[in-house]
Amino acid sequence: MPALSPFQTEAVALCVRVASVISLPRSFGEIYGLLLSTKAPLSLDEIMARLQMSRGSAFEGLRSLRDLGAVKLVYIPGVRKDHFAAETSLRKLATSFLRDRVQPHLDNGLHHLDAIKDSIETDSPDREFELGRLTQIQSWHKFLKKVLPLVKALAGKF
Repeated sequence: MPALSPFQTEAVALCVRVASVISLPRSFGEIYGLLLSTKAPLSLDEIMARLQMSRGSAFEGLRSLRDLGAVKLVYIPGVRKDHFAAETSLRKLATSFLRDRVQPHLDNGLHHLDAIKDSIETDSPDREFELGRLTQIQSWHKFLKKVLPLVKALAGKF
């Protein structure tokens, strides 16, 4: 299996940095970067060999990236092994990231806000401060709930 080209090396490095920024494992960035910078779809074995990655890391990374909509399965006639390619549509990537990684946190936000509210003790000397912060966090949550549909719509325009 050939080593990574300089272009592939830089693409992998960039995707590893992006994965780190959005709190995804390094292996996700490595796999996505390799698939993004490779012309032909790659099999699990080819990904493992090119990235010198264990089967478990490669398999889990591909599964998770497929769940996120960042990697797609590609059918190659006459070939039994699954092959994978990077999803390159920014609209699809952004929409699925927002749907799968951001929306669930906002949806669970009310539960967490209730827990914060319930944790404020009536006789606490910091009660006023805590209520003020709760109000601030509630306003952030309300703002994000209103903005997320707009961000999704904007992502769809690209």
